[in-house]
Amino acid sequence: MAPGLVALPVSDEIKDTVQPKKDTLGLPEPARKRLEKAGIDLSNGYPYRPAKPLYLQDVFKIRDYDREHVDPGSRADPEKKALLSAAKEVIHLTAHIGTEIVGLQLKDLTDKQKDELGLLIAERSVVFFRDQDISPQQQRALGEWYGEVEVHPQVPSVPGVPGTTVIWPALQATEIPASFRKTGGASRWHTDLVHERQPAGVTHLHNDTIPKVGGDTLWASGYAAYEKLSPEFRKIIDGRQAVYRSAHPYLDRENPEAGPKFIERVHPLVRVHPATGWKALWVNRAMTVRIVGLDKEESDIILNYLYDVYEKNVDIQIRFRWTPGTSALWDNRITIHNASWDYEGTEPRHGTRVTALAEKPFFRADAPTRRQALGLAGPDDI
Repeated sequence: MAPGLVALPVSDEIKDTVQPKKDTLGLPEPARKRLEKAGIDLSNGYPYRPAKPLYLQDVFKIRDYDREHVDPGSRADPEKKALLSAAKEVIHLTAHIGTEIVGLQLKDLTDKQKDELGLLIAERSVVFFRDQDISPQQQRALGEWYGEVEVHPQVPSVPGVPGTTVIWPALQATEIPASFRKTGGASRWHTDLVHERQPAGVTHLHNDTIPKVGGDTLWASGYAAYEKLSPEFRKIIDGRQAVYRSAHPYLDRENPEAGPKFIERVHPLVRVHPATGWKALWVNRAMTVRIVGLDKEESDIILNYLYDVYEKNVDIQIRFRWTPGTSALWDNRITIHNASWDYEGTEPRHGTRVTALAEKPFFRADAPTRRQALGLAGPDDI
């Protein structure tokens, strides 16, 4: 595990952490079978829960330095022949976002196929693979191909496999109760880890346990959201920066009496994907705080409009129905997503997630939109 990311023992450092409570939930049987098959040690409980850091300054320092990132999609065959020719079927689920690959196992992909998958994700935003036989260890290994695997300082993970976050709504509900009126958690439009110095690139969520009805996930395309804006409005936000915050708050060591505060970092509102070279809108209602240089009232008007464009245009979204053993790989640089809690916790839902961190977000004025690059732009797009 990377320095600074291990759970602190009960010692002098206890004052800077909050020790986790012991979980008593019953692990869903499909999840148990998958974990035991992978040789995961469940004897000390599940999941592994690190001691939560107490102070904002400690968490801010995690990965607070520049790292080189070369996107695998940028070195891939543009036609993706190695990947697509090996599949039994390639299904584009909507015009703008979402593709399902049939007949391939993620754990068996060659290096060339992994690069091409990276490019496919960059172009189609989210790619699905059903009936996957993949262990948390293999999931992490695949994640490492796409960048530095994020090891979160406080969220639950698979024991012995750092960077494999456990996505288990029933567990989350033990800390933050959910209801029909207040679903909470991932049941809101968001993008992962926007507060990082180099935020999330490709995320791989494998769900081994799914409700019989409900539990879908929705994604929306940042390429298409940007393209929904008029060319003149794009000029207003191109090159602008915004403040993005963390999902979890922490105390300020210098002023703990002020109460919990979020980590904040500044990134561009519109970013360019390094593999496609296309512009994408990069805001989300949950964690974009304000536009730098504008008054709050001005910032709120623009951001609320951008959120609405992203969230309310159903033609740039996909709603995916999971089946047990399905993997979804999406690019956080060009999407927002939302997990539906319509099953209201009546049946278990469990999965593991690995997120690869990518480059520091950047904007390039001369970059094209997706529609321009593909020759789809009409007179009102330019």
